[in-house]
Amino acid sequence: MKTEKQKMLAGEFFASQDPEIERDAIDCQRAVFEFNSSPARPWKEKNKKLAAIFGAVKNTPAIMSPFYCDYGYNIYIGKNFFANYGLTILDSGKVTIGDNVMIGPNCGIYTPNHPLNADERLNNEEIGLPVSIGNNVWIGGNVVVLPGVCIGDNAVIGAGSVVTKNIPPYSLAVGNPCKVIKELRTRQ
Repeated sequence: MKTEKQKMLAGEFFASQDPEIERDAIDCQRAVFEFNSSPARPWKEKNKKLAAIFGAVKNTPAIMSPFYCDYGYNIYIGKNFFANYGLTILDSGKVTIGDNVMIGPNCGIYTPNHPLNADERLNNEEIGLPVSIGNNVWIGGNVVVLPGVCIGDNAVIGAGSVVTKNIPPYSLAVGNPCKVIKELRTRQ
């Protein structure tokens, strides 16, 4: 029989109030609190401890505080990552961020999803639907990326967008809900 954490990591419905999962969340909250309350200093020095809670990083990410996440270990970050102030990643599901990604201020990446049926929600179960952000992506300020979304390589997401569906590579997408408005071409 799987533990609730094993279910969470397998992308299945799990009991979010499980003691093991709660301990993991508290450990993460401590690390994030320490990061957010530490004095200003060069970003590589400040971000090393934060990077240690992630599932994997290719090099030390540049993340401006405040930053928030649930567990940390479900976050995988490529090289040359920059996130401006106020990034929140709810990572009950896997979040994969490619190389050379820039995220503007006050953005949210959310993997948790809950049953639509109210009676089922009373069981405090959730499922983490993975989010994938490709290489060379630029996400403007105040963008929300919803559970299960994939943003393709070289895409740009306009400020204030709510990304509810997959965005193909080389796309400029904006709005609520976020829609592709232009195909981006590489330099010829």
